[in-house]
Amino acid sequence: MKPRDLLFLLLLTFGALLIHGYHPWAEDAEIYLPGIEKILHPELFPFNAQFFEPHAHSTLFPNLIAAFVRVSHLRLETSLFIWQVVSIFLLLLACWQLSARCFSDPKACWAGVALVTALLTLPVAGTALYIMDQYVNPRNLSAFATILATVKVLDRKYIQAALFLIFAGAIHPLMAVFAFSFCILLVGIKNLSSPSAAFAVLLPFGISFDPPPKAYHEVALRHSYHYLTRWEWYEWLGAIGPLFILWWFSRLARARQWLNVDLLCRTLLVYELIYLPAALVLSIPARFEALARLQPMRSLYLLYLLMLLLAGGVLAEFVLKSRVWRWLALFVPLCAGMFVAQRQLFPASAHIEWPSAQPKNRWVEAFLWVRNNTPTNAIFALDPAYMEIAGEDEQGFRAIARRSQTADATKDSGAVSMFPVLADEWLRQVRAQSGWRNFQLQDFRRLQLEYGVTWVVLQQPGLPGLDCPYHNEAVLVCRLN
Repeated sequence: MKPRDLLFLLLLTFGALLIHGYHPWAEDAEIYLPGIEKILHPELFPFNAQFFEPHAHSTLFPNLIAAFVRVSHLRLETSLFIWQVVSIFLLLLACWQLSARCFSDPKACWAGVALVTALLTLPVAGTALYIMDQYVNPRNLSAFATILATVKVLDRKYIQAALFLIFAGAIHPLMAVFAFSFCILLVGIKNLSSPSAAFAVLLPFGISFDPPPKAYHEVALRHSYHYLTRWEWYEWLGAIGPLFILWWFSRLARARQWLNVDLLCRTLLVYELIYLPAALVLSIPARFEALARLQPMRSLYLLYLLMLLLAGGVLAEFVLKSRVWRWLALFVPLCAGMFVAQRQLFPASAHIEWPSAQPKNRWVEAFLWVRNNTPTNAIFALDPAYMEIAGEDEQGFRAIARRSQTADATKDSGAVSMFPVLADEWLRQVRAQSGWRNFQLQDFRRLQLEYGVTWVVLQQPGLPGLDCPYHNEAVLVCRLN
């Protein structure tokens, strides 16, 4: 790879950042980042750490980031930003490597990488996934290893492929299952020219029929994306439509003698035709409700990523060619549309939340005040649906404030969906906060007696009679004396 190619990949990386934004504490960062903070500062989160520690203990991601912070002596905020940029760059680099195995024309290679860049935050059907999130997390970091493992399988360098898969498994075990099964399938179809070897892909499904706690049903209702039968019609279209696209790409590739494109398309077709029925089976019977957390439809993540890469190459070959105006006509509206979509997702936050920059979001301001002005052993209570409040932008309290909190109904339920043993305690705490917006002083006193709550975060206008040392136009932070 030439230095100018690396430079262009770096430019695409920063272009991706400008298009899709950066929000280090948003959405699932509320689950992943406290694990890093707990490693760096073990005194944090003396209460309810069980809602993020199972994720932290199942991956080396928090250990990797914490080790980087310690070795580099950089602040966590700066380290997270660096790793987000590195994650994007490595994914685009891996995509370029794979595209180069599929198309001989450099324009086709770069068109595939450019299309992935423009659509990084494209939703993957009904899976609640993006190609890449706007914050660093295990899935972002393992994505490049999945693509490079595919490259090494095409090159018949199976030991190197295995090493990349091991890295992916250490960072994100669930997504690595899909990567491993795809590579096994790719080897089978490549070497045997028969999809019969494909059924090795079923090996990752270790089924346990132990019934989950009854409280788990409450969690299942909040995570419809785990259950294929609860998807909307357009989400079904996002699952089935790619199969027809890949079939067409395969026929086109055979006509053009694009051997690796044809191989990848045929493998993806068999791959998804295995996972799709598995997802349907796990969605229908009530006895399989807890097994749906295996999330077979997240197999679509890899399918979408490879399909976009191949689609870019096909577009370059047949439509874009060497016409600059055609490239602009495709990519300018795409990038503008993705930018607008991201601004609508995070309207109350800066598009790129730079490390150490003054936050624009009033909730984040309040959470940072909590971090800097309350004891590390403080226990907070918030509206259990606070991440869904307009203007909050799904910014995670636990990740930003670095303080313990009572269970919330949004991200803590996500942890419970993967670890059913937490369901009973989660449901007790969420029910104890039922009717939050009508709480009176005696209700806060009850939380103080039951869970040791010492502080509350309230949406304005709050409640008279509370001692609130911090407030802004959106939020109050109040002490329970």
